[in-house]
Amino acid sequence: MTAPRVLIYVQHLLGIGHLARVSRIAAALARDAFDVTVITGGLTVPGFPGPDVKAVALPAVVASNAGFSGLADANGNPVDEDFLHRRRDLLLETFHAVRPDIVIIEAFPFGRRQMRFELLPLLDAIAAASPRPKLVTSVRDILQERSKPGRDEETVALIKAHFDHVLVHGDPDFVTLPETFPLAAEIAGKIIYTGLVAAPVPALPAESFDIVVSAGGGAVGLDLIRAALEAASISSRHGRWCLITGPNLPDADFAALARGTPGNISLVRFRKDFPSLLQGAALSISQAGYNTVCDVLRAQCRSILVPFTAGGETEQTVRANRLAELGLAVALPENGLTGHLLGETIKASLAQPKPGAHRLDLNGAERTATLLRDML
Repeated sequence: MTAPRVLIYVQHLLGIGHLARVSRIAAALARDAFDVTVITGGLTVPGFPGPDVKAVALPAVVASNAGFSGLADANGNPVDEDFLHRRRDLLLETFHAVRPDIVIIEAFPFGRRQMRFELLPLLDAIAAASPRPKLVTSVRDILQERSKPGRDEETVALIKAHFDHVLVHGDPDFVTLPETFPLAAEIAGKIIYTGLVAAPVPALPAESFDIVVSAGGGAVGLDLIRAALEAASISSRHGRWCLITGPNLPDADFAALARGTPGNISLVRFRKDFPSLLQGAALSISQAGYNTVCDVLRAQCRSILVPFTAGGETEQTVRANRLAELGLAVALPENGLTGHLLGETIKASLAQPKPGAHRLDLNGAERTATLLRDML
């Protein structure tokens, strides 16, 4: 028998969280003998989507601002209609060439409305295909709150018209979809929880740091890294620090940070072994993105979370506060963050024992593979 073919679409616009989560899912599918093709629409990130899957890169677009209200090309220039049409045509050509048994669209229609110019034609192509592939949307457990009227209704209409299932990558004992999507009851029959998509348990670290600071993709984490550098310079704790800025931090900002970095701090853009570093760390300091939090939960280390809130973002705040309520992290607001405040919080966190074992389901990637095979 031929391996079932899965086509996955993912568009990362600002950070790399969407791409990282999809890459973990794609790797689990490949391990389960699926033939996986991942279509990416953002800037290239080394190591993603991974070595065991086929990858098709559309001409890259990024968010032109932190509010995700516009699209720009890889050089920061606004995209035109011809550019968008080239993307759409390549996406449709890939769909017809792969002839998948299952199509997974990450985030849409709950998010990524900016990509309707190519995703609505893809939905039409899927509906017209014979045989028609299964179509699922893949979403994280906590959604961004929508303030514009009619958006949730539009999402429900698209789900009902086109999608077979909604895969929610979360543990319902932690948070459920209705908590951040008010109309979830209207599509309740399509919702399936997979568990959180965490990386497998990593190997013990080859290098050890006392405090690991990370800023996700790096596009919006400069203030956190600056506060951490200040906290390190005034801290009475002289252990080893690792500051991971993220690959998308502008070169000029990285160079400025490097000029003021003390000798006990390793400043890097990316660490492939980040989950492993957390295994040996006394404390993690990070934003509250989905993938970073999954890594922290896997490592069961002390954690300070500074959720990203620019542009009206709410998702990371919900996650950070929920983890704080469970005693699994300390949450600090992004606004007003200073080196002094962060330093005092570090001191208090290190004085506490590591969090106890939790019961959150972190095996969402493997569960997704099982669910997709059952669908076929």
